[in-house]
Amino acid sequence: MISVEEARAYILQHFAPLEPERVDLLDALDRVLTQDIFSPINVPPHNNSAMDGYAVRAEDIRGASPQNPIRLRVVADLGAGYVPSTGVTQGTAIRIMTGAVMPPGADTIVRFEDTSEAVSQKASGKGSGAVEILSAPERGTSVRLAGEDIRQNEIVLPKGTTLRPSEIGLLASIGQSKVAVHRRPRVAILATGDELVAIDEPLTEGKIRNSNEYSNAAAVLKAGGIPIRLGIARDNVEDLTRKIRAGIDAGADLFITSAGVSVGDYDIVKDVLNTEGEMHFWQVNMKPGKPLAFGIVGKTPLLGLPGNPVSALISFETFARPAILTMLGKTRFARPYVNAILRDRAENNAGRRNYIRVHVSRNDNGEYVATTTGEQGSGILSSVTRANGLLEMPPDVLEYRPGDRVRVTMLDYPEET
Repeated sequence: MISVEEARAYILQHFAPLEPERVDLLDALDRVLTQDIFSPINVPPHNNSAMDGYAVRAEDIRGASPQNPIRLRVVADLGAGYVPSTGVTQGTAIRIMTGAVMPPGADTIVRFEDTSEAVSQKASGKGSGAVEILSAPERGTSVRLAGEDIRQNEIVLPKGTTLRPSEIGLLASIGQSKVAVHRRPRVAILATGDELVAIDEPLTEGKIRNSNEYSNAAAVLKAGGIPIRLGIARDNVEDLTRKIRAGIDAGADLFITSAGVSVGDYDIVKDVLNTEGEMHFWQVNMKPGKPLAFGIVGKTPLLGLPGNPVSALISFETFARPAILTMLGKTRFARPYVNAILRDRAENNAGRRNYIRVHVSRNDNGEYVATTTGEQGSGILSSVTRANGLLEMPPDVLEYRPGDRVRVTMLDYPEET
């Protein structure tokens, strides 16, 4: 039996970031840049107002206060998106909106709240010929300078950056409508077994619905890949061979099968995989998910997951997800974790790394607490649906008791209320 770390390290040796492709900006969300991005412009492109107010010369309003208002002649009203046709000279001001270009001669913005425009008994505003200034902000107050955010020709996002909504917005601000990112991996998904029926078919005696195809496809989507669903391969050489070749012909970058790789399974899956490629069949020191296969079929890496639905999901999380992220150009695979107080007993009597499904929330003191999600069998898929984290018990830890502080890997963070 090999360790989780040994199996994962060997598998990841066979994956590398995929080639770049240029995509529309929104299609690049959560993908990785393959080249440095330089800004062709300053952002902002010109000095502009950070507030609604009046553009003035600081020297003209020195000493202004509610008790000592300074009256200025208003020579223009300037909205965002418009270029000033006149400047500010001694004793004048221009009424200005947030984002509008700073007029020549002005060096300071006095917000509306600090002028007579905000005083009801001295009502003034758009169209008024004069304004009283009631405060004296320092020179440069509320003025955004050209290039304050981004300088022309500087690298704004380096190669290897994962694009979040903030990076998408930044790219839009410099006019980058398309970007080069690593291609999304295509992942072929095949379920095997005579006992499986499609989800919309009636169940007959001895049959179960093909849930693994959908959970694996959803996991591929969430990791950033493109699932290629091949349906069900029956337990005969001809059908299994045809389905495997179909996945390879579809241009898969990774092939995932479920079932048929454990010691007790029929040898047909192993025989076909060995015939079509070079395979390793392992027992990995983990629970659930001990049986695992990995190899190359044609030129495509193939990962054979266990058939039990929980085992398949945990094995996907442990081995397939890092492979997909690697192909996307990502280098960090570890999910965030929290230290939580365990509410109930968790045991590990298998001598393997045990993945306990737990639900994490906060108690009245604001501390994280973890509750096991019931029966932990490898066929109890509902135990995963109730979980938002995994408590990993090392092989040499036999139990955790209520009140123990444990480290929980978070699959989803709970929404705070």
